Amino acid sequence: MAPAETPQPRAPLVLASASPRRLELLARLGLTPDRVLPADIDESAHPRELPRSHAVRLAAEKARAAAALAPDALILAGDTVVGVGRRILPKAEDEATARQCLSLLSGRRHRVFSAIATLAPDGTLREALSETVVRFKRLTDDEIDAYIAGGEWHGKAGGYAIQGSAEGFCAWLSGSHSGVVGLPLFETRRLLRAAGLPIA
Repeated sequence: MAPAETPQPRAPLVLASASPRRLELLARLGLTPDRVLPADIDESAHPRELPRSHAVRLAAEKARAAAALAPDALILAGDTVVGVGRRILPKAEDEATARQCLSLLSGRRHRVFSAIATLAPDGTLREALSETVVRFKRLTDDEIDAYIAGGEWHGKAGGYAIQGSAEGFCAWLSGSHSGVVGLPLFETRRLLRAAGLPIA
């Protein structure tokens, strides 16, 4: 009788992001990464790059950057981009930028592209993209002032966090709420299962 095969140990899971939101969302799938390894890359948009392409490119680049430091791991990386037409809205690092973003989003639709990438130790790259349409109510100056004062906007794509009080600005949303937060759970689960990670 042939001896039973010893199961191969799975590659450790590395999350290439320091975002606490992504950690919380990953936990909803019952997963805790073995290591958190933020990817330090240049996130500047290329000339004439569209929001969709920008998100997909950055997710893949973050995965590759993390894999260079943890080559034996399964890397999960993501990037979320807010777009208005062909325009990529910045991650707001100051009040003026946040105010400009909110003024632009007021009373209109925008799209949130949340791209994810997994990179296996054998070099297999898998990618997925969540596209969500969001419409904000028309914001008054007082509403924008109050939101700016609260500080939720800091470091957020498009100058807002849908998981916070800005959800009260959202007249409707079509797509993935978790994608707007920063990690689309349907696509994430599918990619990680395809990469061989056991997920119920």
